[in-house]
Amino acid sequence: MPNLVIELGEKFGRLMNYGDGVYGGQFVGGMYAEAFFEKDMDKIVRAGLACVPKGSQYHECISDVIKWHSENPNDWQKTWHLIEAKYQDNPDYRKASCDKGDFNIDAKINGAYIVMGLLYGEGDIDKTIIISTRCGQDSDCNPSNAGGVLCTMIGFKNLPDKFKSALNPNGKFSHSPYTFPKMIEVSAQLARDAVIRQGGRVEKDAEGKEVFVIAAKTPKPSKLQQCWEPGPIAGSKFTDAEMKKIKYISAFPIGKSFPGWRITACGKKMNPGLRDAFGGKKNVLVTHPVDRETGSKLFGRISIPKNKKTTLKLVVGHHPKGDWELIVKLRHGKELLRTPVSKDTAKDGWLETEVDLSKYAGKRVRLELINQPTGWHNEAGYWSKIKIVSE
Repeated sequence: MPNLVIELGEKFGRLMNYGDGVYGGQFVGGMYAEAFFEKDMDKIVRAGLACVPKGSQYHECISDVIKWHSENPNDWQKTWHLIEAKYQDNPDYRKASCDKGDFNIDAKINGAYIVMGLLYGEGDIDKTIIISTRCGQDSDCNPSNAGGVLCTMIGFKNLPDKFKSALNPNGKFSHSPYTFPKMIEVSAQLARDAVIRQGGRVEKDAEGKEVFVIAAKTPKPSKLQQCWEPGPIAGSKFTDAEMKKIKYISAFPIGKSFPGWRITACGKKMNPGLRDAFGGKKNVLVTHPVDRETGSKLFGRISIPKNKKTTLKLVVGHHPKGDWELIVKLRHGKELLRTPVSKDTAKDGWLETEVDLSKYAGKRVRLELINQPTGWHNEAGYWSKIKIVSE
């Protein structure tokens, strides 16, 4: 019932995904649907692929893995390197990735790793799971999906005992009221409903056992939607003209709190922006590095008066479970300060520091204040004070 899979992807997948993110669920669902009736894993993978619109990078990715497997049937690591080169290192295939570095939970590459386990696992459950796990990235979901599709093909009663002997019939799944037997019961009822909805029927054989008569249908994939071209926002209350007036945190002045300064680069993690209060301070600006290598930048043009001592005074903080590096530098020029902002340097979570700018007296300088990442864990920068003092 591939079209039911596609329908469910449109209903539930779109709660938090679009484009390739939806197609990933439809692809895996399509494989599950086929695995009940097919013993050839290549055909199962192709059945899942038939649920994905051609022209999408997801379809291209799975097609590549099928092709590379046929060219390198005994060397999964060679195929892994081919996947890495195209779908990890090539920016044309990372347009919608939430992270542009080594971390990659994009749907395409993780779908590829599911298929790696299924094709190179050769019907062996352990081998299938191990290969999908060793491929990396989202390596809890990928081996689970690969193992699930394979075990569906094998059938529960045919599974080796080590894969089912520890099932506790009385234990409930976390955050749910379901035991394993209850889950099977509910799933079976949903399957009966699905068969009927898709034009089939449920009958009884001569022994009184249920038989599902399923209407065979050709998959009709969803309309093609590229991840980097999501289209208009559904239900938006803003007109196109109004949307163009909205300025994002990647480049905007910081208002009355930090006059003369503006953010010229900022990531989206940890909800950056102005806070009424944080860590006992009021009017705190939160920034976050763009990626693992690129810091968030604040920029200001500062006129340094003659015959006065001028100092840049800063009070900056860190997340209780994170740290970062503060860099002050002339734009396209000399670095003036580099210091860690961590529990070791920041008393009560806040570091007070200053930079003497007196040597630039009589000049107008362009300063950059950088929230530089150090370990990519709670790397937000918290800015309580950015002030130029001349005396």
